[in-house]
Amino acid sequence: MRDGEVRYAPVAIALHWISAVLILCGFTLGLTMTGLEFEPAKFRWYAIHKWIGITVFLLAFARLAWRTGHPALPPAPMPRWQQRAAAATHALLYALMLAIPVSGWIYSSATGVQVVYLGLFPLPDLVPKDKAAAAALKIVHVTLNYSMAALVFVHVWAALKHRFVDRDAVFARMLPLRWR
Repeated sequence: MRDGEVRYAPVAIALHWISAVLILCGFTLGLTMTGLEFEPAKFRWYAIHKWIGITVFLLAFARLAWRTGHPALPPAPMPRWQQRAAAATHALLYALMLAIPVSGWIYSSATGVQVVYLGLFPLPDLVPKDKAAAAALKIVHVTLNYSMAALVFVHVWAALKHRFVDRDAVFARMLPLRWR
């Protein structure tokens, strides 16, 4: 970073990267766990997948709480349409970080499998057990996840564009110090 350039606070950077890693792990686990043999290990992977989702949900609230006292950095110099696209993408990412775990929780409730966060904190079922509802909710949960994957792809692509094409400081504003 050059003199006068701004960066996000270490807390915001940490929350961003922890969320990113958990989203990637949760998505990858979600893709792989469904094809596993029906055995105890599969139940552990499902539990971990749920724990990750709830943690992402909690982190999204932490990020929003942090943001209320620490507004986003001013937009970098770029065309207005890019600023609007970035704002819309970020808003959708936050919405999905809240909606996906809730959709998974509702889906789990409809299947009759209670969510127990970290194996310690049982969460109430949000809907009664219902096989037909579970099938529809699975489609919702999967669709939201693929929407998140598409938005994450756009987000990463835009960040890399700023780094390697525009060669501006946008990418570096969210990097931890040791990565720069």
